[in-house]
Amino acid sequence: AGNGSTEDLTSRIIDLTSPIGKGQRGLIVSPPKAGKTLILQNIAQAIVRNNPECHLIVLLIDERPEEVTEMQRSVRGEVVASTFDEPPSRHVQVSEMVIEKAKRLVEHKTDVVILLDSITRLARAYNTVIPASGKILTGGIDAHALERPKRFFGAARNIEEGGSLTIIATCLIDTGSKMDEVIYEEFKGTGNMELHLERKIAEKRVYPAINIRRSGTRREDLLMSEEELQKAWILRKILHEMDDVAAIEFMLERMKKSKSNEEFFASMKRS
Repeated sequence: AGNGSTEDLTSRIIDLTSPIGKGQRGLIVSPPKAGKTLILQNIAQAIVRNNPECHLIVLLIDERPEEVTEMQRSVRGEVVASTFDEPPSRHVQVSEMVIEKAKRLVEHKTDVVILLDSITRLARAYNTVIPASGKILTGGIDAHALERPKRFFGAARNIEEGGSLTIIATCLIDTGSKMDEVIYEEFKGTGNMELHLERKIAEKRVYPAINIRRSGTRREDLLMSEEELQKAWILRKILHEMDDVAAIEFMLERMKKSKSNEEFFASMKRS
């Protein structure tokens, strides 16, 4: 949009560091209080504005009721939620309903986007619900507990004869729970796009608190033109010399002065 709002800046930074395409399986890796819900809202608003043909579903699992209300008011899409005061069986039921509905829509050649907050809490719910297998992994997670959340996340794909299913899920780290670390380790290599948020950047009140160095998309050459790719690589080389906070502050400062990413690169060239 080029209006300098945080929503606009967030989506422009994501376009440069870890672009999102149809059929993407993305993880937003975030410690508590790093602004992941706000980033999800920004992504949702950007999808509604730039790709109105997509059917957007925001799935909130084990969330606070006020966050559900805020999401319903700020996002023009379908918001499906199961709050933290509901039993794990309800979390599981809601997520299964959403993924089955999404699959049916994709079969009818619709592009569907699911924004899930969070896959960690969904995995915890499955861990409580499934019958005990007797094999317990580190952190008290059952050996079979992650099969169904992985099936949920793995459903994201681009279908040649149909539509596409994009899933962007948040994943919690640094919560002090060993179980959450195990869940993150299991999902780490399964996505093809990762956006890392950093607590120390958020504590400096810099938003979005994106760690540019650790964020990225696999096969980003399929989503960017040759020219954009070259520019993004040069930008990464420049930012690599800085620390994480300085890198995002530099990006935000330059982006606020430009209307679009093309203009941003032109100003970089001049300086």
